[in-house]
Amino acid sequence: MKNRGVKVDKMSQTIPVKKNDYIDVEFVDLTHEGQGVAKLDGFPIFVPGGLPGESAQIKILNVKKNYGYGKLIEIREKSPYRVEIPKEDMHKYGGCQLHHMSYEGQLQFKQNLVEQTLTRIGKLQDVNIHPIIGMEQPFHYRNKAQVPVGERNGRLITGFYKPRTHEIIDTDESVIHMEAINDAIKIVKEICSELGVTAYNEEAHTGVLRHIMARFGRKTDELMIVLITRTEKLPHREEIVGKIVAALPNVKSIVHNVNPKRTNVILGEKTQVLWGQDVIYDYIGNVKFAISPRSFYQVNPVQTKVLYDKALAYAGLTGEEIVFDAYCGIGTISLFLAQQAKKVYGVEVVPDAINDAKKNADLNGITNVEFTVGEAETVIPNWAEEGIHADVIVVDPPRKGCDAALLKTIIEMKPKRVVYVSCNPATLARDLGILEAGGYQTLEVQPVDMFPMTMHVECCALLKKI
Repeated sequence: MKNRGVKVDKMSQTIPVKKNDYIDVEFVDLTHEGQGVAKLDGFPIFVPGGLPGESAQIKILNVKKNYGYGKLIEIREKSPYRVEIPKEDMHKYGGCQLHHMSYEGQLQFKQNLVEQTLTRIGKLQDVNIHPIIGMEQPFHYRNKAQVPVGERNGRLITGFYKPRTHEIIDTDESVIHMEAINDAIKIVKEICSELGVTAYNEEAHTGVLRHIMARFGRKTDELMIVLITRTEKLPHREEIVGKIVAALPNVKSIVHNVNPKRTNVILGEKTQVLWGQDVIYDYIGNVKFAISPRSFYQVNPVQTKVLYDKALAYAGLTGEEIVFDAYCGIGTISLFLAQQAKKVYGVEVVPDAINDAKKNADLNGITNVEFTVGEAETVIPNWAEEGIHADVIVVDPPRKGCDAALLKTIIEMKPKRVVYVSCNPATLARDLGILEAGGYQTLEVQPVDMFPMTMHVECCALLKKI
């Protein structure tokens, strides 16, 4: 199963298809959204539902200058990795771009994606890329859900948006949400519906309930419910709280968040605890974390432990090292590293995340960490000027990868090891290429499947100063 880059021949003036054409194609790749990619005389056509290696008849729905969109009509030759899902169960797979591919096929595709991306973009040769670490149970792994609320036939509905629309597909079950999350959202929706709470109408900017959020501590069995409304007032507030507490014995926190704006952003600025705690707790390994409605906390705790254990192993700590953790977030990796390092310094541009990181350090009695708000490329040179030099630098950037100034800073500081945790193989490959040009060698890369049924894949890479 190959992953070929989708390239458009911009010099070509000939578009080989037109709208409403029926054509036979072979799929050669998947887009980042999980659509099948077919090519006709080099012209890419994107088709939902197609898998690499399949041949099919498609109908052309739309044609642009450099690409087209099609609809799957008939599969002539199926991929051995295709999974047939009964039509009545399709609604359970919202947000799952690879629901029609077996888990074995998903892992192989992601492995190939990492290998070919590192070679094509990073120009990396002779790197030990380990087999991807998948999940034994690749369903019901997400510990957080935030679902939109709508109305149909006088009742509230919840679910997910139909692709490229804001039409809600009504469902009480998701195959990637933990069962406790599915159950909680269904119960809260029914309670609010019975009490006559209205759903937010996006077009008219009327109604009350916009989203229901649920967060769950896998190790602690603690549940948080967040009701996100357009209005300051939550109708039947006391009744809602009472019924939720009675129906969900493991609920520890019920929160009301107000978002009065016309926006796609889910959470508003005002948050009030209606009942119970302002946070719930969970563990990754033996490190305890406090989770608020806004906290960034990895949604797959099982694979997070796998990923962070690998980062810790790659750091090669003996208890004598100074470690810098760039993009430290709420301190998840920092607190793991601090268990085996002399001192860890974390930096993050989001002030709320740093506040959470400090609280989590206190929660665990970890004193050999220090967290600073700011841009890593600015803060880390300041630490160097103060005489603080890192033996190991760990980076866990967003999908866009590391800032160029941070990579320059790393190269200039010359730590013995760099551990790069990545959620995007393309920017990982780019940044590894830059670090290699600056005097580092990539020794190992470990792919980890954090998000089964989706196109996403995480990696942990180890670099050493040459």
